[in-house]
Amino acid sequence: MNTEATECVNLNGTDVSYNYCEGSGVPVLLVHGVGSSTQTWSELYGRLTQAGRSVLAVDLFGHGQSGAGNGDYSLGANATMLRDVLNVLRIEQVHLVGHSLGGGVSMQMFYQYPDRISSLTLIASGGLGTEVGASLRAATLPGSEYVIRLISRPEVTSTLQRAVGVLGVLGVRRHGFDDRLVQTLRDLQDESKLSGFTNTLRSVIGIRGQRVSALERLAQINPETTLIIWGDSDPMLPSAHGYALHEMLPGSRIVIVANSGHDPHGDNPDLVFTELFAHITRTEVTAAL
Repeated sequence: MNTEATECVNLNGTDVSYNYCEGSGVPVLLVHGVGSSTQTWSELYGRLTQAGRSVLAVDLFGHGQSGAGNGDYSLGANATMLRDVLNVLRIEQVHLVGHSLGGGVSMQMFYQYPDRISSLTLIASGGLGTEVGASLRAATLPGSEYVIRLISRPEVTSTLQRAVGVLGVLGVRRHGFDDRLVQTLRDLQDESKLSGFTNTLRSVIGIRGQRVSALERLAQINPETTLIIWGDSDPMLPSAHGYALHEMLPGSRIVIVANSGHDPHGDNPDLVFTELFAHITRTEVTAAL
């Protein structure tokens, strides 16, 4: 994704950044996870646009180049913001794709604005159980900002990046510990991004795990238009959450990406694109019957 193509819209006094490429069909809306930004979608965004699809990726409040809004980092506040972006761009419906926290936001958006959603794809989604990686739980503790500032310093992240390279040469599986993690840590040197990360995290996670569940209104979701994608070695959110959701939504489709961690769309973008594109196509063909 080309950062030079990033655009901005002001919503109630807050700048919200997004990337939008207009192509054919119902647009695909990509919603990133905590501590991330639209840049996490670069591989998938590029493949979708090359296939001729309209694609929209938005930075959540306090992430990427978006402002903090009124300080409400909840799933509902972000879902409403995404609806407002659609209204500004005059987009009636979207194929909704959410990763991690973005999965929770996407389910919340579906619950709040079901008429705007043509299909739902959840990639290693949050909000499906209490279990979550220890590092994310620790990041919600009081004073965690001081530790994050320390480990995100350039000299520390450079050491981590060298370690990533050595592990790769040795053939060690290092899911959750790669160049993407290093870049995320570097980004947290920016105080506004650090604030967005910790405040968003604390809105959904506590020391005992995930505090917000998206399962209470699961009956509202159409299984036939739902795709679940998970890495088989996710260190942040266990793939058991994906399997459980699949069982609760008979008729949904689940894809487990081999040799993948928490970011299957980055680990194996070709497979994720193929599955997502097929899912969107099936949904549109069925709707046209």
